[in-house]
Amino acid sequence: MTNFDAKESNILITGGAGYIGSHVVKQLLEKSKSRITIIDNLSTGSQKNLDTLFDISEGRLTFIKADLKDFEYVNEIFIKHRFDTVIHFAASIVVPESVENPIKYYMNNTVNTTNLIKSSVEHGVGKFIFSSTAAVYGEPKNLPDDGIDEEYPTSPINPYGMSKLMSERVLIDTAMANSSFKYVILRYFNVAGADANDENSSCSIPSPRIGQSFPNATHLIKIAAECAVGKRSKMFIFGDDYPTPDGTGIRDYIHVDDLAYAHVKAIEYLDSNESDIFNVGYGKGYSVKDVISTMKRVTNKDFIVKLAPRRLGDPAKLIANNRKIKRKMNWYPKYEDLEFICKTAYEWEKKLG
Repeated sequence: MTNFDAKESNILITGGAGYIGSHVVKQLLEKSKSRITIIDNLSTGSQKNLDTLFDISEGRLTFIKADLKDFEYVNEIFIKHRFDTVIHFAASIVVPESVENPIKYYMNNTVNTTNLIKSSVEHGVGKFIFSSTAAVYGEPKNLPDDGIDEEYPTSPINPYGMSKLMSERVLIDTAMANSSFKYVILRYFNVAGADANDENSSCSIPSPRIGQSFPNATHLIKIAAECAVGKRSKMFIFGDDYPTPDGTGIRDYIHVDDLAYAHVKAIEYLDSNESDIFNVGYGKGYSVKDVISTMKRVTNKDFIVKLAPRRLGDPAKLIANNRKIKRKMNWYPKYEDLEFICKTAYEWEKKLG
């Protein structure tokens, strides 16, 4: 159990019906006595995930269907609920789309986040946990053998990454001007998998209760799982001419429950520490071809894979150096095995039907 048990925190989670947000809500409901309010416009969030969360909430969950661009309504929610912590997920996240439609990303990600920060400060929120991204690092030059650490220069190569970096700057400057307002910025690497459901951890086959439900997802492991269950007739490798051993992009894939736990730890961290920025990944990378072959192996399913041109804004390699979050936040992941990540993603796709 966490330190929240005696405190019964009042937490706002934007985008809490979405993929990562729903896993954080699940852990907070299971590991604490916190009261949770979700704001989500359900544009990519899942009613199925919400229903599951309400089933385990014991009356501590409130859902408000709202869009963060409705500044007046958002402010009214803060007045009514008096939150002490905000965890902010709601954002647009598709890199190629951000290149094609940058205004959407700056409005939804940066402008709406700025207003959310403003409301948080005005209404006495003490802790703000921000969902950022490794995309703020851009295309790393001379990538260190042990991965990118938090001091690595930020240089986004697409509007998605820049919209997140601009939001980080707003948070940093706001905290400098308001001593009672603290933040943790979590820079995610590639999130994958579905609810590990520790109640069934003794089973070799996971039984996820929630997962990634958006039908047009662009995440590699999600797409491979959809192919394995027959929801897609084929998938594509976007570029095989990168400067990597097999020519395909390399990423650091982190199980969604390990990422969710980093948010739980971040809230505790701010009880006795100052604001900070942390990378969240495993510190090891797998290529696109590695992931596809792993999915085929663990599911015993073959599917068609075709080659396509590179996508705009995709760097060749992104791997986290995670020593800082382990040392300072005492965060240690449980689900680092790529096979397990693929299994949970596959079992969730089967459950979705």
